[in-house]
Amino acid sequence: MYSIDEIKELLAAFDSSKATALDIQLGAEEFLSIRQKTAQAPAEVVCIPAAQETEAALPQAPEAPAPVPGGDSVDSPMVGVFYAAPSPDSDPYVSVGSSVSKGDVLCLIEAMKLMNEVTAEKSGVITEVCVENGQVVEYGQPLFRIK
Repeated sequence: MYSIDEIKELLAAFDSSKATALDIQLGAEEFLSIRQKTAQAPAEVVCIPAAQETEAALPQAPEAPAPVPGGDSVDSPMVGVFYAAPSPDSDPYVSVGSSVSKGDVLCLIEAMKLMNEVTAEKSGVITEVCVENGQVVEYGQPLFRIK
């Protein structure tokens, strides 16, 4: 079990490093997981009980989807609400037929009141938008297809 001071020291070291993930086993019942999305976005902190009886309630990683004609899938990196545009009165970041470059913002996922950008991992053309604006999405759920 870590003391509060030890956790603060670990967090300070994590914050000053270039690391993007930190996992800490706090005891038999708790697990602390911290992930940084980008340099501009604040770190996301999640506490998950580690007891065996709660293991069944934790989300399981989805099976790898079979390749789908029409392009590579861009999957949701987290559970949250999908937003196609930066604000309700703005045009969507992308739509079917949009050309994108690696690193372009495709959408936002709101999780725990934080807006997280989902970016293109490769250049190409959007062939399909798989979800509706405002829809709750699951981890690993396809959001777009890029060819």
